[in-house]
Amino acid sequence: MKTKVLIVDDSALIRRTLTEILGSDPGIEVVGAAADPYFARDAIKRHNPDVLTLDIEMPRMDGITFLEKLMRLHPMPVVVVSSLAAEHADVTVQALALGAVTCIEKPKIDLSRCLHEQARELIEAVKAAAGSRVRPIRNRPAPAALNVSERHSVDEVLPAKRAARFATSDQVVAIGSSTGGTVALGEILEHMPPDCPGIVIVQHMPGGFTKSLANTLDKRCTIEVREARDGDRILPGLALLAPGGTHHATVVRNGANYHVKLIAGPRVDRHIPSVNVLFRSMAQEVGANGVGAILTGMGDDGADGMLEMRQSGVHTIAQDEASCVVFGMPKEAISRGGVDEVVTLTQIAPAIIKRVRTQTRV
Repeated sequence: MKTKVLIVDDSALIRRTLTEILGSDPGIEVVGAAADPYFARDAIKRHNPDVLTLDIEMPRMDGITFLEKLMRLHPMPVVVVSSLAAEHADVTVQALALGAVTCIEKPKIDLSRCLHEQARELIEAVKAAAGSRVRPIRNRPAPAALNVSERHSVDEVLPAKRAARFATSDQVVAIGSSTGGTVALGEILEHMPPDCPGIVIVQHMPGGFTKSLANTLDKRCTIEVREARDGDRILPGLALLAPGGTHHATVVRNGANYHVKLIAGPRVDRHIPSVNVLFRSMAQEVGANGVGAILTGMGDDGADGMLEMRQSGVHTIAQDEASCVVFGMPKEAISRGGVDEVVTLTQIAPAIIKRVRTQTRV
């Protein structure tokens, strides 16, 4: 059975080009194309598509407003295909938080001459979205660090992010994620205490978008979250997010200290940064002092590195199928024997904390 796709974009050229790209795959059927959300609403009722591709900047109603309404009233898989530049990456992060499965930046070239790699990325994103789990928007509870019952004011909470700045993190947590990972990361990091070991994260995102994601997570979390820089020390209460699209992130040890080293180079397993590259550095440099977690995402990036981590003594955790948006990366890691425990998303933070508190430092 073919995946039915509805394209929503105000540009006739884009609609035509996306139709040609997606229609070239035998497993996809483009059932319609709409110029704005109002036409899209009628087309959804008429065609009942499996997946929606959505532009952000459109007349009459912008894509973010439409996405929020859609995910409340008729939740369905949405792939955002937008020309918004990196300086507006906060809008992309907002779309992901509202339930978009993934976001793809429109090529900077004439789409009628779209490169093969870009076309393949779009097709794979649509196919992954078709098999994803989409949940309706619900009102989010206050993050644990700002729970009213704790009687903490914002002014009291924020200094806690820097409370351990002079301590060395003798343990390291590495997290890899892809499709659906931005929401999963928020769930995990919000529940990490200020004295948690330093965390290094690879989330598959285009270049320029990870800084906005880090800033968004930092506002929600008790710990500090920011985009990683080459040479950053890995410190308690600090989560470092690898920059998207430019460098691979690795963990290196220098005496008693762990640092992040950013490496420029080609894509590995079609990704930069690559989860496998991060995980392999954990296996080589951290061993029994580490915890690794692999989250929702399509493909198998991180599966081989997960096995290497486990073999070196790193405790490894995978997100379970029921809580994944796309059960690709965790499934591959589990099937290759690289996972010590499989837990639901809400139990990943407790599992990490339990492990590091009982772990023997080496």
